[in-house]
Amino acid sequence: MMKAIRIYEFGEPEVMKIVAVERPVSAADEILVKVYAASVNPADYIIRRGGNDGLKPLLKLPMGLGIDAAGIVEEVGSDVTGFKHGDRVYGVPNYLDGSYTEYLAAKANQFALMPRTISFNDAASLPACARMAWSGMVEKAKVRPGQRVLIHGAAGGIGNLALQFAKACGAYVIGTASAHNADFLRQLGADEVIDYNTQKFEDVASDIDVVFNATPTTTVDEALRLRSVPVLKEGGIFVCTHGVWPNEEFKALLARKNATVSMAGVGIDHRHCLTEVAKLIDAGSVKPIVSKVYPWEQAAEAHRSIETKHVRGKIVLEIRKED
Repeated sequence: MMKAIRIYEFGEPEVMKIVAVERPVSAADEILVKVYAASVNPADYIIRRGGNDGLKPLLKLPMGLGIDAAGIVEEVGSDVTGFKHGDRVYGVPNYLDGSYTEYLAAKANQFALMPRTISFNDAASLPACARMAWSGMVEKAKVRPGQRVLIHGAAGGIGNLALQFAKACGAYVIGTASAHNADFLRQLGADEVIDYNTQKFEDVASDIDVVFNATPTTTVDEALRLRSVPVLKEGGIFVCTHGVWPNEEFKALLARKNATVSMAGVGIDHRHCLTEVAKLIDAGSVKPIVSKVYPWEQAAEAHRSIETKHVRGKIVLEIRKED
């Protein structure tokens, strides 16, 4: 047996309960991970509330929460290569299995060896957001030295990593954020910061190669999309972390710029992505940003905090203390 957070009804943070459940057994292509930490993502509270239109049909109670974790490999499936007992790993659980748990079994290709230079709490803050930021910046936009990149929501979990990845690629990066986060973004390497409360980004930014929308919402702000295309240069790309359903006006704007649109996160090779991210972190080119660590007994408080949508970086749940 083990302990895990489960929800037996959808609703407010208090529906999360730590309960005793059966410890999972790893399949041939899976690893069993002894979880030390899991991070809190917007997807977690969306699922806790009952999901959006796309998720509702897939959610079945009771269920776990959490979409990334860090820990130690406890067991290795018979078909798994590249991992051994005792490895420190980070990654994402099987879809909708949840990571707020003492142990999880997951497909081995969804995990990678952790960066050697950081803690479990820091590592747990990375996988879900790093895969989106890496997919958007490196795989979809293919950011190159000297390009101009505009990141909406640059202080958030995905946004701050997208900024750091773009800088590691040699780009000139402009981030939108509140004034409160301006110095924080400059410390991460932002070349310019636009306060979205006092400035319209389209009045400041121009000749942009890549616009990356990392705002913490579940649907794309249509007005933001329409305002973003005009700042793109000819042949630019708009990358989003949410589903994009182009309307006629949006498609017409893109066509005028010979620009394209792409969704981050599609077709991710998790192990490759997380392995490359670990290299950047160990080299000092990228650092995880954790705003606060809560013991997992305080998961409700952690959810209330992230639901403000004003968290800098990530919130982490500590499942067990690091040895």
